[in-house]
Amino acid sequence: MKSYTVACLSGDGIGPELMAEASRAVAEAGRLHGFRVDEVPAPFAGEAVSRHGHPLPPDTRAVCREADAVLVALTREPALEGVKAELDLVWRVQRVRLAEGDLAVVSPLADDAEELAVARAFELARSRRARLSAVGEGRAWEAMVGREAELNPGVQVEGQTPSRALPELMDAPGRFCVIVTQTAFGAVVSDLAAAPRNDLRIVASGRLAESGPGLFGPTHGSAPDIAGQGVANPSGMLLAAALMLSEGLGERAAGRTLERAITHALAEGWRTADLEGAGPAATTRDFNDAVLGLMPDTRTDVEFVG
Repeated sequence: MKSYTVACLSGDGIGPELMAEASRAVAEAGRLHGFRVDEVPAPFAGEAVSRHGHPLPPDTRAVCREADAVLVALTREPALEGVKAELDLVWRVQRVRLAEGDLAVVSPLADDAEELAVARAFELARSRRARLSAVGEGRAWEAMVGREAELNPGVQVEGQTPSRALPELMDAPGRFCVIVTQTAFGAVVSDLAAAPRNDLRIVASGRLAESGPGLFGPTHGSAPDIAGQGVANPSGMLLAAALMLSEGLGERAAGRTLERAITHALAEGWRTADLEGAGPAATTRDFNDAVLGLMPDTRTDVEFVG
């Protein structure tokens, strides 16, 4: 049986309870798809300060470097910058679950990683039978996208300038499937895709290396006001776990199984108190119980479609 090592950075606040739910989901995905994930909890942020006097102890840095992937529950912690510095992260993928579908944004973290980001975006689009929107400008960019398009004839590609794409992304994000963009526009495209509006929007983000561990997590903070009450919304954390499975560990089918279970749970009306929905609010554990119960039915063994 294949096995992977994942460094788990829970931190404080709602982090530990969200990490516990992600752990259950990853274990179920592994059971269904025939692999094992060995988790290595490591002190991080406020939790590490109280125990070790430092938000990112040397042992935690070492655990992150040696893992196959790093899963973090709190991505707004300043200590995360130290984790990023330990890893050779060169491109980013952000998943956004919208009321009308889902959206992925792929962007390089440096200009010399643009070609890699474009290749990964085509790979992601091909795996989902999706169209790809290439948002950028300049002849070199157009040529780069064109070369990759020739290698992926099954992907429908549309080229858009930032001046055209950004207003559309703000007004109608559901028309996009996979977006790849240049370094200069990566932050603004990602921010617009994730910006909360009057709809359901769940966001997870991953930063990846060409080789070595990637870093995955939701986009919220520690929410100490609701910590320990069992009411934190786990959907972003679960989506981050699915992203880690797909892009960090290469278990795309398992990632799709978990993603589909999250989508089905939301479609069935499962909501925590912070999300709109009819009926009584579910607890953190209730929501994930629903996701876990759906996973055998949402299982897919197809990693690439078409």
